Amino acid sequence: MAPRVLISDKLSDAAVQIFRDRGVEVDFRPELGKDKDALLAVIGDYDGLAIRSATKVTEKVIAEATNLKVIGRAGIGVDNVDIPAASKKGIIVMNTPFGNSITTAEHAIAMMFAVARQIPEASTSTHAGKWEKSRFMGVELTHKTLGVIGAGNIGSIVIDRALGLRMKVIAYDPFLSEERATEIGVEKVELDDLLKRSDFITLHVPLTDQTRNILSAENIAKLKPGVRIVNCARGGLVDEAALADALKDGRVAGAAFDVFAEEPATASPLFNLPNVVVTPHLGAATTEAQENVALQVAEQMSDYLLTGAVQNALNMPSVTAEEAKVMGPWVKLAGHLGNFIGQMTDEPIKAINVLYDGEVATMNLGALNCAVIAGIMRRRNPDVNMVSAPVIARDQGIQISTTRQEQSGAFEAYIKVTVKTEKRERSIAGTVFSDGKPRFIQIKGINIDAEIGQHMLYTTNEDVPGIIGTLGVTMGENGINIANFTLGRNARNGEAIALLYIDDPVPAPVIDKLKATGMFGQVKTLSFDMV
Repeated sequence: MAPRVLISDKLSDAAVQIFRDRGVEVDFRPELGKDKDALLAVIGDYDGLAIRSATKVTEKVIAEATNLKVIGRAGIGVDNVDIPAASKKGIIVMNTPFGNSITTAEHAIAMMFAVARQIPEASTSTHAGKWEKSRFMGVELTHKTLGVIGAGNIGSIVIDRALGLRMKVIAYDPFLSEERATEIGVEKVELDDLLKRSDFITLHVPLTDQTRNILSAENIAKLKPGVRIVNCARGGLVDEAALADALKDGRVAGAAFDVFAEEPATASPLFNLPNVVVTPHLGAATTEAQENVALQVAEQMSDYLLTGAVQNALNMPSVTAEEAKVMGPWVKLAGHLGNFIGQMTDEPIKAINVLYDGEVATMNLGALNCAVIAGIMRRRNPDVNMVSAPVIARDQGIQISTTRQEQSGAFEAYIKVTVKTEKRERSIAGTVFSDGKPRFIQIKGINIDAEIGQHMLYTTNEDVPGIIGTLGVTMGENGINIANFTLGRNARNGEAIALLYIDDPVPAPVIDKLKATGMFGQVKTLSFDMV
């Protein structure tokens, strides 16, 4: 029996035809994307659901999707899909992470031109029958300094186009290596330096705890007078009210925004200000981009439904159905190991080595590597998945290597991840016990046996008395329950570590209190996706 796919958003006729040509039954009903009740009534009849952004795939929808095997999002953003709920039900969620990159980069360049030459205002004035030639004095882009915040996939395309316009390009990206910066022709700088030197600034980072309000009121005060700011990435990266004040007093000469803190944006401090260009989140809105992602998601979903091949999945690696049964626990472990390293590493990573020992060395190491790399990259890019992660890592100049070896220790199999940066080398190892649960077995060369939980606390210290008491008392005084407490040391009176599995995240004041004791070299909260 042929698999059935429902398309509940607007996809091109060519995408619909791909399903049919591949032998997949398809119902094209874009009206269902905005009718939750109607979607709930029919979703149980389908093996696949193809969507854009209008359809909200909630936990309630997933509960009714009794036959659903795959959700395909034509585009990169999947905030309209409850991925944890889908994962628990065994539903694969796919996206198309690279289909919009060029289009979004081009929109940023177009917005830069628009604000430099005041094109929207000049157009409105001329349409009104005015001829205010002297009013709209612009500036050239040539020889100006462009500051790029975020030099990833889209940012690197913007850099390439800006260099073609003969701009001087500098970039701030904590994860950009010097080798990659040289390769793409950009000068790597710190954020304060970028703020002080840039004539134009364009943002190309995801919205995370680290990037939220990266252009805060404090940072806006550091900007070079007369700068122009472009944001075609995510709302919330810029303090819109503070920027509006800077525009009004002339410290900032102009701004061009495609994204806003609240969307749909019916009001913003930036609206109706002179020399502020605004568009309604059009970064991906070109015929080519919409066609590319539609065709790509149709091909990916067809491949999975007909052959079991998985591409661009956000909640499982690219493995066959047979491999998945054996590799599932090891994939989770690989992701946890990478996630640990990613959360512990703030500087650019130069190289990643993954060592596979024992029986795990005979498995699909490509998929396991993807899980490790995705875990590492996810801290800096929440949109990364197991397919896009190696591509992004390679684009950043990160060297990835794999080592296989026969069983060499007390465990029948284990995985060890080592990353190298300019300053240090960091490693962690783990295994899967017979109950299928992953464990950390070594950190920084120190042997441990640590259960992995959603919320964890990691500390380093000298091997002296009082550490356990300090940690236990501090957690207890602040109502934080310890589920598991693991210690390790390299030698008596040497370096020691503690890893606590706790029921709830440790608040920042508690972290500060632990640091203030002077007993710890490092105190770090960690979180892991346990789905």
